[in-house]
Amino acid sequence: MPVYKYKTCEEAEKALWNFQPDEAYFKQVAALWDFAEKLFPIRYPHGIFKYKSIEEANQDREAWERAYAKQRRSERKG
Repeated sequence: MPVYKYKTCEEAEKALWNFQPDEAYFKQVAALWDFAEKLFPIRYPHGIFKYKSIEEANQDREAWERAYAKQRRSERKG
């Protein structure tokens, strides 16, 4: 594996971007998401929810995710 040198962090970040993804790339991304779901499955409440804005919907989702993370943390502590 080659070693690259970068002058800035932004330059190093750009080297990680894939501007021409192929089928294998998308399979790897799907496998990564499947693995993440198995490691930390988040269960959202059932039902349909109405929001006045996307910001309000995002706040609700973040609250569900935080509550689930706290629950998982307390389960691990026993």
